[in-house]
Amino acid sequence: MDRSEWEALEGTHHARVDAATAAHLRRRGGGRKHPVEDFLFTYYSHRPAQLRRWHPGPGVRLADAAGLPRATWKHYRVEGDDVALDAAVFLGARRETVEFTSRLVASTLGRQAQFGCFGLHEWAMVYRLGDDEVRHAGWPLRLGSAGTDEVVEAHQIRCSHYDAFRFYTPPARSLNLLQPTRENQPDLEQPGCLHAGMDLYKLAYKLSPAVPSDLVMDCFDLAREIRELDMRASPYDLTALGYEPVPIETPAGKAVYAAAQRGFSARGQVLRQRLLDAVEDLRAAAGEETTTRTR
Repeated sequence: MDRSEWEALEGTHHARVDAATAAHLRRRGGGRKHPVEDFLFTYYSHRPAQLRRWHPGPGVRLADAAGLPRATWKHYRVEGDDVALDAAVFLGARRETVEFTSRLVASTLGRQAQFGCFGLHEWAMVYRLGDDEVRHAGWPLRLGSAGTDEVVEAHQIRCSHYDAFRFYTPPARSLNLLQPTRENQPDLEQPGCLHAGMDLYKLAYKLSPAVPSDLVMDCFDLAREIRELDMRASPYDLTALGYEPVPIETPAGKAVYAAAQRGFSARGQVLRQRLLDAVEDLRAAAGEETTTRTR
């Protein structure tokens, strides 16, 4: 790829990331927190500076990059005046992560989506807690503690996602229809799950720089939108921040939630296929045998 071409792509990526991270960086500089928007920078470990680095993915030689800082970035190699990802070295170092991601994404992609959870995982995370014990203690519960507990007890909770289930309060854990673990995650993960959709961002950046940065950012954007719905449907009252509640304790709220969930699920499936394709590109660039792609 000619230098003028890849530098233009890099500049576009920088602008996209700067726009997505500006508010968080301003708040961080002032010591302020946001219960919705900060999630992608606090729960997930990818820092804004890491997200800002542009990577073209495997099989691309960046012309005239040998004298630039990116030539020293981890998992890159110099080829004359050019720089490219060293796919074989990356695979050698990150084989376990690549294989787990591929297995998890493929199993989720092939599974039927379920849309009956209604975001009750967030309610189970505050079940029977005092007002000062909840995760976002600075924000009130819409229905109060007693009303929140009543919603949990009136529903069948069926969360399939381990990284949501592990934050349940102890008395809520036995109320869940499933008992997810890290080991059975590939067997339970399903594409209708909001947290599985958000975690596509984590799966993508953990494969960086071996996946294109535009895919990482597309996963980031989906995660950001899902997080907003996740918190609008939560027991917290965030109207002061401009978030209209999705009252999943009502039939109307359930309908709104499920409709949005279906849209996110469809978008997530497209990203899952792109992630699998990126893994195949990585293996091909490393000279390894690839499997048949599904489109």
